[in-house]
This record gives sequence, C-alpha cells and structure tokens, in this order.
Amino acid sequence: MSDVRSEAEYVEAELVDGRPEEHDAATDGESFDSTSLDTQAIDVVEIIESDPEARVLEEHVAEQEWTREFVIEDETAQTVAADGGEAAIAHDDAQASAEVGEAAASAEHAKVAGAEAQQAPAAPEPRIQSLPMVKALNAGLRRALAEDDRVLIMGEDVGPLGGVFRVTEGLQQEFGPQRVLDTPLAEAGIIGSAIGLAMRGYRPVVEIQFNGFVFPGFDQITTQLAKMTNRHGGRMRFPVVIRIPHGGHIGAVEHHQEAPEAYFAHTAGLRVVAPSTPHDAYWMIQEAIRSDDPVVFFEPMSRYWPKGEVDLVDNPTPLHASRVVRTGTDATVVAWAGMVSVALRAAEIAAEEGRSIEVVDLRSISPVDYGPIVASVQKTGRLIVAQEAPGNVSVGSEIAATIAEKAFYSLESPVLRVAGFDVPFPPAKLEELYLPDADRILEAVDRALAY
Repeated sequence: MSDVRSEAEYVEAELVDGRPEEHDAATDGESFDSTSLDTQAIDVVEIIESDPEARVLEEHVAEQEWTREFVIEDETAQTVAADGGEAAIAHDDAQASAEVGEAAASAEHAKVAGAEAQQAPAAPEPRIQSLPMVKALNAGLRRALAEDDRVLIMGEDVGPLGGVFRVTEGLQQEFGPQRVLDTPLAEAGIIGSAIGLAMRGYRPVVEIQFNGFVFPGFDQITTQLAKMTNRHGGRMRFPVVIRIPHGGHIGAVEHHQEAPEAYFAHTAGLRVVAPSTPHDAYWMIQEAIRSDDPVVFFEPMSRYWPKGEVDLVDNPTPLHASRVVRTGTDATVVAWAGMVSVALRAAEIAAEEGRSIEVVDLRSISPVDYGPIVASVQKTGRLIVAQEAPGNVSVGSEIAATIAEKAFYSLESPVLRVAGFDVPFPPAKLEELYLPDADRILEAVDRALAY
C-alpha cells in the first residue's frame, strides 16, 4: 500500500559508508587509509504522487510540505596500522590531544548553553495553530493518551511507522509499545480485542487502515460492540473508538476510497461522527475517546493535508452538533466529511453568479442534530444534501425524509440529493466522474431554484 501525499515528499538522509573491519585489515597486512572512505553527500529522494493534477479537489486547497530527516551514522571503527613507527605514534598523539581539546570545548559550550536554557523561560505554546488534519488528529490522540492512562491505540502499522497516513506518528516512541500497539492484519481480531479491553476498563482507539478494510471486522462492530451495553442492561460500558479513513479524492484502488457510513448509522448502539476541519478533528477525537459508548470516527482523506486553524484551548461545538459554516438565503446545502469543502466551493461559485447558498456541516451522522438544518431550511426554503456515498438507502436519504417531515411547509421545492452513483467504486482514473463535485451541487441548486 502506498503512502499517499498531497504534495511531493522529501526524505533527507545522510549516508556514511562503514569502515573496513579490523580483521580484514589485519589479514591484508595493510594500514587503513581514512582518505579512501567513500562519503556520500546528502541524498534527496523525491517521492511524487502519481498524476497529482487528478487529485486536486479545489484550487484554494492549502499546500502542505512534508519533510523528514533521517541521519544514519556508523560507529567509528578502530584501525590498527601494520607499521607502528614513531611518526605514526606522534601523529596519533597529536590527533588524540586535538580530540580531547574539542571534547572539552564542546562540553563547556553545552554547559553554558544548558545554563542559558534554564534561565530563559520556555515560550508558551501558541493557542491558535495552523495544522493539517493529520497533525491535528495526532495532537488530539497525544493529549488523550497523556490525560488518561486507560487510553490505548491499536491497529496495523500504528507503531514505529505511525500509520499509513502518519496520524499516530511518534506516539509509540513517546508512550511505549504497551499503549500504542501494532496488531496482526486481522480486523475482526483487532476489534474483538478492543471489546475485551473495554470490558476490563480500558479505552481502546482502533485504527482501520482503509475504509474498505473495515468489513472483515463488520460482524464484531455491528453484532457485538453495538449490542454489548444493551445486552448487559446498561451495567457495562464499551468506550471503543474505531477510526476509519473516509471517502475518495486520493486516486487509490478499490477498497481504499469508499464511504460506508450508512451501514454504521443504521446500527443502533453506535455513535458515528465525521470532522471536516483540523479544529474539529482535534477536539472530536478527544470527545469520542471520552464517550462511554462506541464511536465510529470517519476521517476524510481528501482533507488530511490542507491546513486549518486549530484552537488548542477552546471548543464551542459539542461532538454531536451540526453547524452552519456559511450563511445564505437562497438554498441550503448539507454535507459532511470531505464534501463540506466541495459544498463551500460551490457556494463561492454561486456567490459570483449572484446566488446565496447556506452550508451546514453535519459533523455527527448518528445521532443527527436537525436543529440547525431545520432552521436553515425555514429560511431558504430549499435543501440539497451532498455526500460521497451512493444515494440509494443512504444518510442523505434519511436527512431528506426527515426534513420533509419537520419542515414540509417551509419547502419551496423537493429536497434534492447529490451523491455517488449506485455502482461499486470505480478505478482511480474514473473517480472524478463518480464523486460529486461543485458543478453537480450547483446543478442541483439550479433545479431547486427553478421550482
């Protein structure tokens, strides 16, 4: 599985060739000449995403540069010269004296620097930070691990690798392999283990590597995890969070770009949420971990890398609240996860054409907070629901039916849905034909306004 990046990733590594072994030098009977060492300059390896232009969701997406440095140093090998003349001994003594002098100077410099560091107070962490969603999720998980020893992270390659998308990067190094666990490639076993850990009082956070990989563990989620609290008459709680990358726009293959939220929203006993911004990702992952109920946490892959402001101190929006993210008067568009940015782009284009679209970020798929949606429809009189998943028997279908019940006399036109087509997710080259874009949303707005 490839590690997807929205921009080119630069990996810098300083490679220093090792010295010959002592026994080789002794066998050859020749002294080792340090000038013969082959020292390579820094290699810069550029990993470029295939066909990056096809991955662009909108022109205003923020750029995110990914840099990583790895320094590989070989231990200095001891060499023994075959001819131990006085000149060589004198040279070695002079070199040793120079090394001692350098070491003493370095130690003194470090001592002075340490004293200055103790005197100077550490700069406070900025309250507002600009982060991509992967970094916001990483920060949220780190905070949850630090605040509660019962929190565990488990999944495939979540340890030293940091996950396919590097959401858990550095967490095992900081908190140890007992709390950030690499698991076998067995989703049913991962989720089953998390259920057992929850029964023992832990709060496991499970990472499913890609959205289509959740189905081998589907039985454990829907017939066990979702039912266990009710099965025990409410006497036991199962605070398990299941993190799942969501949706498309990354040019991946089958089972890597699906939007399976309807399966889980339909299952009683599960909470289902999906952030669309780095700020929401930072706070919602922490709220999900604190929940005593199992939470399915969808993370839009198309929004993993664009940066956004994250307030590390204040979060005014509860976990299961929907929110108006752009006000308007002509029509309401409801979206969630990666489709929120597409709806906002459609609203920008509509504004240039003299139409005013209000955009509501659903945020919570189960339960749904209908208050802001109903209030918006009562103002605009029209509703379009946009989603990446197929439209048949979907979350969009449920929202359309509920608004028809709750705001029927406010509607000036039927509720319209913009969705993925009712076919299996196509090959990567056809994903842009399958996934809804701003043009398809605007076409639905035109139809709604035509009534």
